Amino acid sequence: MEQNNKIKIHVKNNHWVPDSFPNTPESEKVFTITNEHFKQALKSFPDIEKKVDIFVDWDEDNFSESMVTANVLLTWDFPTVNLQNIAPKLQWIHIISAGVEHLLPLDWIPDNVVLTNSSGVHSEKSGEFGLMSILMLHNHLPPIIGNQRAKRFESLFGNPIAESTIVIVGTGNLGGSVARLLSPLGPKIIGVNRHGNSVEGCAEIVTIDKLESVLPKADILYLAVPETNETQNLIDRKKLSILKRSCKIINVGRQSVMDYDALCDKLEAGELASAMLDVFSPEPIPSDSRLWTVPNLLITPHVSSDDGSSYIKLTLDLFIKNLELFLSSKSLINQVNKKLGY
Repeated sequence: MEQNNKIKIHVKNNHWVPDSFPNTPESEKVFTITNEHFKQALKSFPDIEKKVDIFVDWDEDNFSESMVTANVLLTWDFPTVNLQNIAPKLQWIHIISAGVEHLLPLDWIPDNVVLTNSSGVHSEKSGEFGLMSILMLHNHLPPIIGNQRAKRFESLFGNPIAESTIVIVGTGNLGGSVARLLSPLGPKIIGVNRHGNSVEGCAEIVTIDKLESVLPKADILYLAVPETNETQNLIDRKKLSILKRSCKIINVGRQSVMDYDALCDKLEAGELASAMLDVFSPEPIPSDSRLWTVPNLLITPHVSSDDGSSYIKLTLDLFIKNLELFLSSKSLINQVNKKLGY
């Protein structure tokens, strides 16, 4: 506690600049936390409001000076070098996204500091996006859009999705929300996760080391895994080669999970049916990237799970739940495993 007996929370917002997060000028407003946001979020928690001192800042304008007395940091990214000396009173860092790969490896975190993320708060939006994208690819929308551009009228018929097998790699909040929404439509859903844990909506679960055994079964491959040392290049050229030629691929996790050059080669050769990609490195995609012109590839600009009107509200709802626990010296939810990186 500070001398005024309040917990000091430092909020670090980021201005948009190229090759950064937020990744577009439009995104800056969506991800900016203001005093007004906090005021609204704390309306129902007057006891908590009395116990906190909130300092809202941009970039590193006042970071070093403010962090000397900060107990809590709420942000997306920040300087991690020598953090223990810069912020000697810091006890908790909350990241406003689900992914923390930009902070890896997490060996910079002092032993007494807890790291949490916003995993799960946007699962409703990501589930709807996943359902939409699966149905779009299942119903041949990428080639239909290509035919429209070519002024070609060709009837591409589809079957009910109940006859399909969907392989979802990564069955956490993102992949799990898709499985729950998709299951009532009747496809066989195979989930792939690290521990083999059961997931609502999945008829079958395999561990990540058995991934190659289920890839040949996939009519649609849905990737929703975070970036970690274990997931980098998980879907490489070899694994793409064991998929059916008719397979469609969706990636809402991170670009590092899949070899995009190999995917482009496969799509251009007609060795995969179509794909939808929502995540890229860097973002925005350079104007000369081959991704823009690959046939049967749909690009969405990293919008699969971000709620444009409620992102900050949902984030602060979770943050305040944890703030209640923090003030009561209880264990926080959504703690990031420092070894696993998620």
